[in-house]
Amino acid sequence: MLSSLRSIVQELNATQDLESVLTIIVRRVRETMATQVCSIYLHEEKSHAYTLMATEGLNPESVGQVSLSANRGLVGLVASREEAINLDDAEAHPNFEYFPETGEERYSSFLGVPIIHHRAVLGVLVVQQTSKRRFDEGEEAFLITMSAQLAGIIAHAEVTGALVSMGSQAVKELKFVGIAGAQGVAIGDAVVVTPLSDLNAVPLQQCDDVDAEIRFFNQCLAAVREDVRHFSLQLEERLNKEEQMLFEAYASLLDDAALGREVIEQIKQGYAAQYAWSTVIGEHVKTFQSMSDPYFRERATDVQDLGRRVLAYLQQSTQTKVVYPDATILVGEDLTASDLAEVPKEKLVGLISVKGSGNSHVAILARSMGIPTVMGAVDLPFTRLDGRHVIVDGYHGHVYSDPGDQLLKHYQEIAEEDLQMAAVLDAVKDLPSETLDNHRVSLWVNTGLIADAQMSLDRGAEGVGLFRTEVPFMLRDRFPSEEEQRAVYREQLEAFAPHPVTMRTLDIGGDKSLPYFPIQEDNPFLGWRGIRVTLDHPEIFLSQTRAMLKASEGLDNLRILLPMVSTLPELEIAQMLVNRAFMELIDEGFSIQMPQIGVMVEVPSAVYQAREFAAKADFLSVGSNDLTQYLLAVDRNNPRVADLYGAMHPAVLRALQQVVDCCRAEGKPVSICGEMAGDPKAALLLVAMGFDVLSMSASGLLKVKSVLRGIKLEEAKELLDQVMALPDAESINICLDKVMRRVGLGRIFNPGAAE
Repeated sequence: MLSSLRSIVQELNATQDLESVLTIIVRRVRETMATQVCSIYLHEEKSHAYTLMATEGLNPESVGQVSLSANRGLVGLVASREEAINLDDAEAHPNFEYFPETGEERYSSFLGVPIIHHRAVLGVLVVQQTSKRRFDEGEEAFLITMSAQLAGIIAHAEVTGALVSMGSQAVKELKFVGIAGAQGVAIGDAVVVTPLSDLNAVPLQQCDDVDAEIRFFNQCLAAVREDVRHFSLQLEERLNKEEQMLFEAYASLLDDAALGREVIEQIKQGYAAQYAWSTVIGEHVKTFQSMSDPYFRERATDVQDLGRRVLAYLQQSTQTKVVYPDATILVGEDLTASDLAEVPKEKLVGLISVKGSGNSHVAILARSMGIPTVMGAVDLPFTRLDGRHVIVDGYHGHVYSDPGDQLLKHYQEIAEEDLQMAAVLDAVKDLPSETLDNHRVSLWVNTGLIADAQMSLDRGAEGVGLFRTEVPFMLRDRFPSEEEQRAVYREQLEAFAPHPVTMRTLDIGGDKSLPYFPIQEDNPFLGWRGIRVTLDHPEIFLSQTRAMLKASEGLDNLRILLPMVSTLPELEIAQMLVNRAFMELIDEGFSIQMPQIGVMVEVPSAVYQAREFAAKADFLSVGSNDLTQYLLAVDRNNPRVADLYGAMHPAVLRALQQVVDCCRAEGKPVSICGEMAGDPKAALLLVAMGFDVLSMSASGLLKVKSVLRGIKLEEAKELLDQVMALPDAESINICLDKVMRRVGLGRIFNPGAAE
């Protein structure tokens, strides 16, 4: 049955529209299991009912006509219990419900399994037989396995269904669910960014001049034919006859009239050559991949390679300067900092990324820039959104394409309410950050771009708790020189002087990579990253440290923070290298002061050795994003487990309190620079714990200050005592929400809601 499962999945992957997907499923499952009936019931969101959408064996006229609520019939029972039900006499079961239009009275045996995707029941897959017998364990296991495999395919087919027929320009309001990346609402036009030569990421575009597009396509084909001929001649003496046949195969594919004819037919329908080519090649690749013969399956790789070569010409020849609308929603499979940098600042209003989570690097940058963002929209057919009107709901993680008037009005009202809230918050900008009983708390910012500086200062930032030095590295195609780094660091130090600026040494690895220094690992978050990389490359560490120290001359507001420290020797070696760089510069005549050196507490070992680290370092700074990830064993970039990631988990809160207590015992200051610090609800707890500094994205400064100014320290401590006794993050968040409503700031987290 395993080979049948693979074959069915391969066939489905070559199909996009929902009706065809369902038809293939019921036909192939019935054949594989040798049953008399296979049917699929799908959940309808509006009616909350399960409707028969495809069948092989029941009356075909009943499709779309039979519908059951979650409490009715055996199908409803499977859905409500979210588990398989296997019966040898279905009619004898108390939940059995007879629908004469289906003609199912002849079938006694019943096996139904739920189709579940991201914890939501999409539908029920059912097989039936006339004979009274229980389906055996192997059959049940196969159907459960099939259901699990099909869930994602059905979900994708459901959400893409209305977008497939772009030629008709049909407009239908659609909703896609992701993860809230940065709060706020953005309404604008989608601009899709894709990597070059990626056949799976070519945006749907149309052409204005069909004849010119066909000529252009043929020119690109001719160019690739010439390349293939050239490669073949160059390597003729170094290849054997079998290997030379690869080039002959390429040439024959390019000369295949059918392949070119298919592309030209799509161009005649109005599609751009890039999109037409990627679509046709994609279909041929799927065809080869679904073949049972291993030789032909291998040919799929050849077709893909050829497809990329032609696509490169198509893209290179049509590369033009991207025109960004006044309200640009940037959309991509895996957006990067450089993608954001390409868009004029005044035009970028929202971001949507198919991959990543609310704590991905790009989401953190978006929060610092105040750009509403949705991450992890895994079912979003992003290549089909280019040029479409889109709403980004950064509060709830929702994306809407082609919104109707009513939905637009709703979100325009929320956007207006956001502006009103911003005006209210602006009133506290110049007021001190202190509780009602005058307990002072320093509010600093996390930053990575010089553009953040003025906004941070305008919002009352009192320093920089985290300057991400990897951002300048990520925006180049090579390691920046010592002088290039010095210039960037000097600009940041001058912008905030005399306030302190905490510069984290290069933190690459994990979810942050440099294109010119790739780190390929099976488990990057537990691998070569942070201080581990730079201590293995002291030339990088020393160059960066020297640049920081040079930049601080005459300002003396530099602090250095070491990331991903897990052992005391790492701290000691880093301190030695900083001291070496310092002495070198003193010898060279620079007038500088030795900066404070701190340890970033991001891994469990640093929590349990916090007192030893505090004794040797000048300060500790908790990186709550990674610490939460490592404590909970949850990849914060993985949307599948994003709901398990939460800094309000009791284990995280207890770890934070332990770090503060260790610093107090050694008389050292302690700050927190993770995104948790910018959450006004969490800020109440952090202040009660005893953190000296909260460092956050500039967009969170005024919200946190407003909350702190609305409560007494003693009240915060009482709240902390309550929270520490609660068993889970959900209970803790409910408790904190009540407090937020009491101090009149519930709208910050639930726009449009009454206090």
